[in-house]
Order: sequence, then structure tokens, then C-alpha cells
Amino acid sequence: QVQLVESGGDTVHPGGSLRLSCAASGFSVSSYAMSWYRQPPGKERELVARISTSDGVTYIADSVKGRFTISRDNAKNTVYLQMNSLNSEDTAVYYCKALIGPGYWGQGTQVTVSS
Repeated sequence: QVQLVESGGDTVHPGGSLRLSCAASGFSVSSYAMSWYRQPPGKERELVARISTSDGVTYIADSVKGRFTISRDNAKNTVYLQMNSLNSEDTAVYYCKALIGPGYWGQGTQVTVSS
């Protein structure tokens, strides 16, 4: 069955970097568009980035443009979110989503940016 497992969340200082991973099983990430979402404390979940099946990045949220990059390693069946120049507004639970049918979600990984 389809399964997504996020990892890489941590607590970092402002200006720091993290790379989140989304390991997929039950399907090939090369065959479906994949997305990263985040949910800040007390706020709704929002789309951060999406990568298409052709490996072209189709969407990066304005709030993270120039700082975050989405990529995919087909051999590892994993999608990544590289996050640089982190600030307190990036604090959130980050989720991976596979755009298969209604969509499949991972369990999320916590990113906290704090001095």
C-alpha cells in the first residue's frame, strides 16, 4: 500500500538550514506529482512546494521562494525539501503528499526555528 514517511525535522536557529526527506513505498515517486505542505501552530495547512512528474518544479510558495528547493531521487524513491535561511515563520509541522487519487499524506515532521 502507499506509505510516506517524513524525516529530518529538528530545532534550528534563525538562519539555519534543514533538509526534509519523504521516503515513499507502494508506488514510484517518478510517476506522480509530489508536494510538501506545512501547518504552523494554530493555522491551516498550506502548500509549500510541488514537483511534477517531469521533474520540473511547478510551484514554490512566495513565502519560501529563493530559500526552499524541492527535489526528487527516483533511485531512492524519495522526495526532499531543502530549506535555507530559516526564520521563525517557518516553524510548522511539514507533511509530504502524493498526488495519487484523493491524495496520500505522511505523518509529518516538526520543524522549529528558535533562537
